[in-house]
Amino acid sequence: MSQHGSMADQTAAAKERMGHVAHKIIVLSGKGGVGKSTVAVNLAVSLALEGKRVGLLDIDLHGPTVPQLLGLRGQSMLTEAGVVLPIDVGDNIKVMSIDFWIADQDGPVVWRGPMKAEIIQQFLSNVEWGELDYLIIDSPPGTGDEPLTVVQTIGDLDGAVIVTTPQETALSNVRRSINFCRLLELPVLGVVENVSGFVCPHCGEVTDVFGKGGGETMARKFGVPFLGRIPLEPQMAEAGDAGAPYMYHYSKTRAAAEFRKIIVPILELDNEDGRHDDKSRPAHSENA
Repeated sequence: MSQHGSMADQTAAAKERMGHVAHKIIVLSGKGGVGKSTVAVNLAVSLALEGKRVGLLDIDLHGPTVPQLLGLRGQSMLTEAGVVLPIDVGDNIKVMSIDFWIADQDGPVVWRGPMKAEIIQQFLSNVEWGELDYLIIDSPPGTGDEPLTVVQTIGDLDGAVIVTTPQETALSNVRRSINFCRLLELPVLGVVENVSGFVCPHCGEVTDVFGKGGGETMARKFGVPFLGRIPLEPQMAEAGDAGAPYMYHYSKTRAAAEFRKIIVPILELDNEDGRHDDKSRPAHSENA
């Protein structure tokens, strides 16, 4: 990738481009393996199904998953008039990932922090998203360079959606994500408990393989909203492997119903001018 002026110039260019995006949301998790990218993709698809213009930015530079989940692996970066064009997958969704920039799909990305920050700033300053209602940003696990660069460059994100699984090994790391948001004065839009029970494909019975309710309990303890529980359904893994968006193809499942519920407060951002000045909103449960 080419250089595009000083960091200050890139930050100014990023803010100008982000000015055409009504709502900017970053999806975080404290650890890997909780299904964060699956949640990010299906949040984006759910919003698009509501008629919203959605951008999906994958800033997981070392393990980009979004292209696989959307059937976009092997796509190449496109440029026009000196700017980068996101991949337009139709149905109101545009996508950008490092996967589109590298020739060797299976090669490692071996970059230190400054290089990662430079690339992410180029994603924000040199990608022509156009007018969007929502930009969903899929971040890698943890609280390192990638989410920090996004938050500091954009400056006015609507907030973060934090993904966890029910068991304590995930929750202990996800608590760090909440504290990361508080340190940066980034509102927490809510916690999603993923893999919250396995739905038997034969009888429909739900088995709590990893326990249940840990995400809601943690949200209540930290005083942040609990958005909902997404059960594990075999079709979700099948859809991801096939690159077929789950919400398009399995809209009548329990998980799809949860995604539709989870986006309700995100859609309500339109009624709040995209701002959340009260960063200590009380928690609510899915049964509230």
